[in-house]
Amino acid sequence: MMDAKRAMTENGGDFDAAARWLRERGLGKAAERSGNANTEGAVGVAVSPDGGAAALVELRSETDFGAKSPQFVQMVDRLAALVAAEGEAAVEGRKDEVDDLRFTLKENVELGRVVRFVAADGNVLETYLHQQNGRGVNGVLVELAGGDHRLAHDVAVHVAFGRPQYLERAEVPREAVEAERATALAQTRLEGKPEAALPKIVEGKLNGWYKRVPGGVLLEQPYAKDDKQSVTQYLGQARVVRFAQVVIGE
Repeated sequence: MMDAKRAMTENGGDFDAAARWLRERGLGKAAERSGNANTEGAVGVAVSPDGGAAALVELRSETDFGAKSPQFVQMVDRLAALVAAEGEAAVEGRKDEVDDLRFTLKENVELGRVVRFVAADGNVLETYLHQQNGRGVNGVLVELAGGDHRLAHDVAVHVAFGRPQYLERAEVPREAVEAERATALAQTRLEGKPEAALPKIVEGKLNGWYKRVPGGVLLEQPYAKDDKQSVTQYLGQARVVRFAQVVIGE
């Protein structure tokens, strides 16, 4: 209120000029905060009205206090709905709104990761959003072929828990695999295992590495609701085409 009063005084009671004056001052102060760490925030998840597209949007902030404010949560939800309906580029037209939020909260508010999936013909899209203190903190998108929405949602919930890095083994960088193989070999030798047994033991350790939770390969992980079977076994004839995950703080 004091800023608004000063703006009117500085601009001779001209409302439009006072609004511009406030915005210019706000932009200047926001620039001063642009170097502040913004590892908090919220995730928005949305599906387009026709169900053919889905989006994840991350909005970053400096504190969880700012991230769980109603205006912050409403903003990230609006952005996610916009991306789902119109595409990733649609958020560019909301830059002023994000700037206004920076002024209001006096934090380094910044758009983070933006992901949009458009389902291929016959495929289904599902989402999952884990909330904490009224804000989304862990959002997931899954595109599934040969399955229904219930199965796709189950996989999305698993991804939220398992936090896999890759969909299948073929996606894991060769360098990472070879580094893990070398580590497993060195560990096995230190355990005093016979040389003849080393290849089999090392491969066993690599298989365990692919399955690790959190991290690892989605299709290799034990299914969250029944760890006696893998995600691949739970899928049956269905196939995960792709997935995406955004977790606040990661």
